[in-house]
Amino acid sequence: MAARSAPNCHLRLEWVYGYRGHQCRNNLYYTAAKEIVYFVAGVGVVYSPREHRQKFYRGHSDDIISLALHPERVLVATGQVGKEPYICVWDSYTVQTISVLKDVHTHGIACLAFDLDGQRLVSVGLDSKNAVCVWDWKRGKMLSMAPGHTDRIFDISWDLYQPNKLVSCGVKHIKFWSLCGNALTPKRGVFGKTGDLQTILCLACARDELTYSGALNGDIYVWKGINLIRTIQGAHTAGIFSMNACEEGFATGGRDGCIRLWDLTFKPITVIDLRETDQGYKGLSVRSVCWRGDHILVGTQDSEIFEIVVHERNKPFLIMQGHCEGELWALAVHPTKPLAVTGSDDRSVRIWSLVDHALIARCNMEEPIRCAAVNVDGIHLALGMKDGSFTVLRVRDMTEVVHIKDRKEAIHELKYSPDGTYLAVGCNDSSVDIYGVAQRYKKLGECVESLSFITHLDWSSDSRYLQTNDGNGKRLFYRMPGGKEVTNKEEIKGVHWASWTCVSGLEVNGIWPKYSDINDINSVDGNYIGQVLVTADDYGIIKLFRYPCLRKGAKFKKYIGHSAHVTNVRWSHDYQWVISIGGADHSVFQWKFIPERKLKDALHIAPQESLADSNSDESDSDMSDVPELDSEIEQETQLTYRRQVYKEDLPQLKEQYKEKQKSGTSKRRERAPGNSIRLHFVHGYRGYDCRSNLFYTQIGEIVYHVAAVGVIYNRQQNTQRFYLGHDDDILCLALHPLKDYVATGQVGRDPSIHIWDTETIKPLSVLKGCHQYGVCAVDFSADGKRLASVGIDDSHTIVLWDWKKGEKLSIARGSKDKIFVVKMNPYVPDKLITAGIKHVKFWRRAGGGLIGRKGYVGTLGKNDTMMCAVYGWTEEMAFSGTSTGDVCIWRDVFLVKTVKAHDGPVFSMHALEKGFVTGGKDGIVALWDDSFERCLKTYAIKRAALAPGSKGLLLEDNPSIRAISLGHGHILVGTKNGEILEVDKSGPITLLVQGHMEGEVWGLATHPYLPICATVSDDKTLRIWDLSPSHCMLAVRKLKKGGRCCCFSPDGKALAVGLNDGSFLMANADTLEDLVSFHHRKDIISDIRFSPGSGKYLAVASHDSFIDIYNVMSSKRVGICKGATSYITHVDWDIRGKLLQVNTGAKEQLFFEAPRGKKQTIPSVEVEKICWASWTSVLGLCCEGIWPVVGEVTDITASCLTSDKMVLATGDDLGFVKLFRYPAKGKFGKFKRYVAHSTHVTNVRWTYDDSMLVTLGGADMSLMVWTNEMEGYREKRPCDSEESDTDSEEDGGYDSDVTRENEISYTIRALSTNIRPMFGVKPHLQGKEPSVDERPPVSRAPPRPEKLQTNNVGKKKRPIEDLVLELVFGYRGRDCRNNVHYLNDGDDIIYHTASVGILHNVATGTQSFYQEHNDDILCLTVNQHPKFINIVATGQVGDLADMSATAPSIHIWDAVNKQTLSILRCYHSKGVCSVSFSATGKLLLSVGLDPEHTITIWRWQEGAKIASRAGHNQRIFVAEFRPDSDSQFVSVGVKHVKFWTLAGRALLSKKGLLSAVEDARMQTMLAVAFGANNLTFTGTISGDVCVWKDHILCRIVARAHNGPVFAMYTTLRDGLIVTGGKERPSKEGGAVKLWDQELRRCRAFRLETGQVTDCVRSVCRGKGKILVGTRNAEIIEVGEKNAACNILVNGHVDGPIWGLVTHPSRDFFLSAAEDGTVRLWDIADKKMLNKVNLGHAARTVCYSPEGDMVAIGMKNGEFIILLVSSLKIWGKKRDRRCAIHDIRFSPDSRFLAVGSSENSVDFYDLTLGPTLNRISYCRDIPSFVIQMDFSADSRHLQVSTGCYKRQVYEVPSGKPVMDHATMDRITWATWTSILGDEVMGIWSRHAEKANVNCACVSHSGISLVTGDDFGMVKLFDFPCPEKFAKHKRFLGHSPHVTNIRFTSGDRHVISAGGDDCSLFVWKCVHMPH
Repeated sequence: MAARSAPNCHLRLEWVYGYRGHQCRNNLYYTAAKEIVYFVAGVGVVYSPREHRQKFYRGHSDDIISLALHPERVLVATGQVGKEPYICVWDSYTVQTISVLKDVHTHGIACLAFDLDGQRLVSVGLDSKNAVCVWDWKRGKMLSMAPGHTDRIFDISWDLYQPNKLVSCGVKHIKFWSLCGNALTPKRGVFGKTGDLQTILCLACARDELTYSGALNGDIYVWKGINLIRTIQGAHTAGIFSMNACEEGFATGGRDGCIRLWDLTFKPITVIDLRETDQGYKGLSVRSVCWRGDHILVGTQDSEIFEIVVHERNKPFLIMQGHCEGELWALAVHPTKPLAVTGSDDRSVRIWSLVDHALIARCNMEEPIRCAAVNVDGIHLALGMKDGSFTVLRVRDMTEVVHIKDRKEAIHELKYSPDGTYLAVGCNDSSVDIYGVAQRYKKLGECVESLSFITHLDWSSDSRYLQTNDGNGKRLFYRMPGGKEVTNKEEIKGVHWASWTCVSGLEVNGIWPKYSDINDINSVDGNYIGQVLVTADDYGIIKLFRYPCLRKGAKFKKYIGHSAHVTNVRWSHDYQWVISIGGADHSVFQWKFIPERKLKDALHIAPQESLADSNSDESDSDMSDVPELDSEIEQETQLTYRRQVYKEDLPQLKEQYKEKQKSGTSKRRERAPGNSIRLHFVHGYRGYDCRSNLFYTQIGEIVYHVAAVGVIYNRQQNTQRFYLGHDDDILCLALHPLKDYVATGQVGRDPSIHIWDTETIKPLSVLKGCHQYGVCAVDFSADGKRLASVGIDDSHTIVLWDWKKGEKLSIARGSKDKIFVVKMNPYVPDKLITAGIKHVKFWRRAGGGLIGRKGYVGTLGKNDTMMCAVYGWTEEMAFSGTSTGDVCIWRDVFLVKTVKAHDGPVFSMHALEKGFVTGGKDGIVALWDDSFERCLKTYAIKRAALAPGSKGLLLEDNPSIRAISLGHGHILVGTKNGEILEVDKSGPITLLVQGHMEGEVWGLATHPYLPICATVSDDKTLRIWDLSPSHCMLAVRKLKKGGRCCCFSPDGKALAVGLNDGSFLMANADTLEDLVSFHHRKDIISDIRFSPGSGKYLAVASHDSFIDIYNVMSSKRVGICKGATSYITHVDWDIRGKLLQVNTGAKEQLFFEAPRGKKQTIPSVEVEKICWASWTSVLGLCCEGIWPVVGEVTDITASCLTSDKMVLATGDDLGFVKLFRYPAKGKFGKFKRYVAHSTHVTNVRWTYDDSMLVTLGGADMSLMVWTNEMEGYREKRPCDSEESDTDSEEDGGYDSDVTRENEISYTIRALSTNIRPMFGVKPHLQGKEPSVDERPPVSRAPPRPEKLQTNNVGKKKRPIEDLVLELVFGYRGRDCRNNVHYLNDGDDIIYHTASVGILHNVATGTQSFYQEHNDDILCLTVNQHPKFINIVATGQVGDLADMSATAPSIHIWDAVNKQTLSILRCYHSKGVCSVSFSATGKLLLSVGLDPEHTITIWRWQEGAKIASRAGHNQRIFVAEFRPDSDSQFVSVGVKHVKFWTLAGRALLSKKGLLSAVEDARMQTMLAVAFGANNLTFTGTISGDVCVWKDHILCRIVARAHNGPVFAMYTTLRDGLIVTGGKERPSKEGGAVKLWDQELRRCRAFRLETGQVTDCVRSVCRGKGKILVGTRNAEIIEVGEKNAACNILVNGHVDGPIWGLVTHPSRDFFLSAAEDGTVRLWDIADKKMLNKVNLGHAARTVCYSPEGDMVAIGMKNGEFIILLVSSLKIWGKKRDRRCAIHDIRFSPDSRFLAVGSSENSVDFYDLTLGPTLNRISYCRDIPSFVIQMDFSADSRHLQVSTGCYKRQVYEVPSGKPVMDHATMDRITWATWTSILGDEVMGIWSRHAEKANVNCACVSHSGISLVTGDDFGMVKLFDFPCPEKFAKHKRFLGHSPHVTNIRFTSGDRHVISAGGDDCSLFVWKCVHMPH
């Protein structure tokens, strides 16, 4: 049948009626060419009003919902909806895609905006977080992303006057964004009192930080910065949907149907009310405006586009109309004129002219319309309604003829009969009514046999029959007009149908896919003349089929454009057009029909339009009349390359199993063996399923691949070198144009592509993260900068890479069918070809995507399977080789001609300077001229042509050729049989390398006294290989069956081979001729062994669980070993030839006696004592250790013991070859492991003298020869093995400081909880009692007393306006390291505490601060490169890595001017614990605190993440770049050190190897420094320093310090190294040491701090000075010459700092902290004056009113009074057991009040002397005491308590005061209470979890500062009784500000930190008078 192929005609989209005005805004603009761009459904439309012409952009796969115009107004960006929506940037002139941006958003793209110069694009997603994303759209690369808002965002815009600023708005919010580095940081707009908080719909940015925005209530809100400054009320009467800025000003459009124009300062110019104009109507709503010059474009909700000329503003011109919202179902065509009629749920019926592309009539009905029909004479128009009625109108004037309602449910289909006498009306209640037209539509009959709603009707040509389809898919026939059902099939057979619109029926079977029963085709229409059928379905697709199409699953052409469902489709009366209508997009599409005869002309006019852009893919299941696939290709397409377990899965699996086996591994494990092996030679080449993977390098070596190895073969010396970076099968290989680099792609869950250098065999770049399962094709671009790759996932993803940077440039889904080859265009780097099963595609890059077009075959050929492709001599020409032996020649995407080249598939082709070379399955190499006109020469690959120098034998003539390459006067050929041949131009052929053919290889035997081995394989060959330097195959013999095992006799003369059919044979080992053969078994023979000595017996083991023993001399079976429950896997003889050891598949280890085969039971202890002739067993005690931790997912398939019984080699299912020390007792022995084989290693054997190990790969068919390097032989090679599985069990050592640092949990501010365990109802939630304040305003009462005694009476009081940070006392040394550095030649130092970076001048002590961090800083580093002077990077704590403002981030800033240069939001959840700049200063390395301890490399200037990888499963403390490198760095941490290389975007790591140094164990490493020649020094927890050469330990500097070495610093100018550790000061030792470059000699420095132990956390060296930061928060400068110490910075060691008091008259203050010290600080001199060690944690401190005494309250309940002058104790007392929380002198110095956590306040009378007897105490305090204040007259005390209650007591009686009137009259001496009506306003809304901890009112009595658990200092006015009072906030502290005070004269505020142990001094800025 003809339906096998798609029809040859074609549809071209000609016009779209409609515009998307619903649910979209700002989507209508003028382009530079004065065309109009908008979108409808899934199509971008460019409409030229001058020419009345439309162009279409059709690169989207679903509805477009957003559009932005580039500032130059040619390019357009559109965003769509969908599961994986993408953004297209396209040219409005050519309607071609420029760039595709994808893989970021989900659900849809709501808004788009270009920046000022059009380089960047911002998009907003429809996902739950409304992600905002900034793109470099040309490169298709995302620059930054952040969660946008919790609710919908409606508009976003770049600030065109400030760089890197954006504004977004939406539901109840507006946000102002700044972009720095990769961080988008929002600030919410503050509505304040100026306007109501409401939804903002649109916005426009103007100069001077002004932003204009349109609100939901019709006001315009004007913003300055982030604050609302004014509103323009009533700009519109309802929501403002659109705002457009142009040179003249702004245009706004709203729901009220008005357009308003405003000048540049937003003063009104004019208003245009569209509802009042000619075309207007009630309810018109404006969705989009665009103002250019004197023209205004307006788009409305109801799909109209108006153009208004400003000076004739009352005459808008309607340039586009469409149906309004509501589904569109009704479609009919006029029988004689080019008209179409549509009707919709918007209740309108419209008539469109298909010639003029215009609406010519419109009529509104009462009901939604669901179907329409025009009578044959074109006079009557019938409309079926949703309510069950139908109406008939006259077409010419739309007047009603009749309106009939006979049904209750919707009328879905109606049709006039061909003779015009009847109207059939189909209803949703499953009936069809027949009406007579002439009888004024009288009902004549009904058809009622259907059981479901009627979907389609068709009349017969004679009007006598009607066929119907219903919702059940049933097809029924009725006689007309009565409506009786016709059941007789014969009667129906002859009926000719006037039209065909039914979806079921024999003629349209083919429109349904083969195996589906879904009902998703909505409409069909047959074109009898053109023999085509058009269909419309639920997926927005229009398809063309041949008509009739009888067999299911017919071929078609498809066209997209509609969104979701297409409800109806019809041919026009003359079949010139197809009209289709969309249900949800309510748009009408008009398609031009191009029949076959016109197709050819059409092609040359506009090939791009007619082919690619209609997306007319051939149908899904491509043509089936393609010849059957060639057997080889068939085999290849069936390979899956999927693995049960990928090597990437091993680390996780290991962790899982380790958890399970925590208990088992207590025994001390053996060390790994001293021997190691090195890959020496590989026999094999992967030709059976790979092509074009064999090349000459620059210097004439040959590069190819086999298994997981890249091989470089030197044909002169017959040696090989290996690239061993892959860990699984390599599937493809490409050569760089300069022939020195190679790219190889492998199998894997996340498969990698390695680009490596053939000289050095080092990886240059590793590309990962885009493919799945494997990479099957790669190709370099002609300039060598790019690489294309194809994956083997289901959609065969194509990726284009910038391989040096490791960047993915573009990605696309390639094809459903397998792709065999990818080729990049040598002339245009943005173009490429892919070819594969039944297709060839031509691609071009568009930003982050690729756009593909199928090759157009036309009439010339069929869509063949393509096996290879090359480009010709111009960018247009391409050639592909097919599976039928043709070469196809393409120009652009068109097939020009085909040339027969080979019998059977063409597998490989190569372009030469003047011509081409091809190779095929027929074993012939053909040379062609440059146009494939004639074949110049052919070479047949035959045995006869083999030259004498060949390394081996050709197995068969004319082997299938899979790869060809030319160079050095030769043709290099790779065959399917695994041979590599070199063909001389003159004809002779040399065989260079060969291996087994396809089929698993299992059998391996080494000769008893010669360096040769034998292999036997499923490829039915037995081969003998020379292992000596000639490395060739000596002999080969074909067998009748494949074999699985072989063995040499002890004299080496005979060779026994076990075959797969249960037979075995003995052959002469030299000639391979049969000696004898037996066939006793049915199943595979799995092992065969001669007994030792004379070889008298032969043991033959089979898969049917028996071992037969034969007498070799008599050739008789003499015994059978029975008793195994499963197949036999390994057999070994003992040395006497009397005992057999057997392994079975059930993991049994059995013993049998020879020759009879009696089963023996031998205790495991005895097994070891037996002397075995060979050991290939994998079971038993001696090899318990060879089974890995992940033993459940992998099997050990083979083992072999050296003849000295020292080393056991094993091979396993994961492709690892391992060496163990024998016997390997105890679980999980240590080993050395080698990767070269891909999946399972089937056999391993040592040669007779143990000099080599031979291993066999099962699936990779390769034979690998390894040389054994003995223990003494220590030439270190780069590709040595990896260490064992489980990390060493030894602990890494212990130190309290290290443990503390490792276990500390960092919380972010936003999640901090209260530091005091308070309970009760928070003040702002308590009910307020009415106070005395509410007295009548006019009263005779005396004036109220002051709330607070003020000390500057008389002066005018000036409120405090601002606080500025002036000094910080504190340094974070307790858990951070390497965070103090010199800057400016040692004049300044830089360090951090809490969330501030501090620049401290050494000479003056002045400080300046970097305060942009919003949470604690954890690490700091300085850029050493001279180009980046004074550049600092700091990393902070964070929450989840969701790129929001609380995510962890790194700031890079200029230390001098504190400018932020870049912010990197990172994916390190929890925080960033280490940062380091590279040698050039351009890269930054960061380490996270997340569980994987991720390591990330950034290009910090661009904010681009280059590479990221899990660092280690335990904490990494430090990672640093080598000072001379941008790619090497070292990380150290808990029990590990790793050496890293950055290759492209990949991070490759090597663990430190301890092997060389005796008794070395892996300790916890804490610090790192570097020396020349790749030396690395790491400081350990034990005080040793390890010295590493490359990644191998070469020396240990024992006890460099007595305790852990926390800090090391490499001086760049002279290479000297400073170390800092933890130790007690002693005569010779010191905590800081200066070493020479190799860490051999050192000089120690003592830090004269007076501490018992010095613990150094940071060291840095400047000119003659060493800068030291200690655990005790001191920063000390040590002179190198005189060892003098100068303490620069002091701080409290441990927090919180609870006690804080300022001196009554001087600029001093005291602090008391948990570290047991009270310290006196001088603000003017910026230093600590004194400190007193109390021996106990101190909680509170207070000066007496004169400042001569100090009272200190302790945590243990004691308090002390000191005299300030002498610091002598005046008195001390301990009346309480719990902490003293506050202590106060009364203003008259008489009483001392002591408040404690025992819910008490005690009073002491100081006039009674130092005995300090308590005179009374306060009763009934409900909870612990927080703060206390005396009244000015010393007669009252106010106490704030832990249950949020404030109490007032009399002094000294301690009686509570209950009377509010009394309380209100008290004047307080001080106010530090956080409770009370006067300070109600300090409690914030967000205080659920956290509290306000402290407060202090200024001495002037009008300002108030507070400190809270979020670490904020806030400034309020006092008093502040209103809830949630206005305030200013100041950040800097970590969570928990514990105390806060004003200094005398209100000059400063001091705040004390909880977590950060720091004191901040803020300068008060007073308001001017």
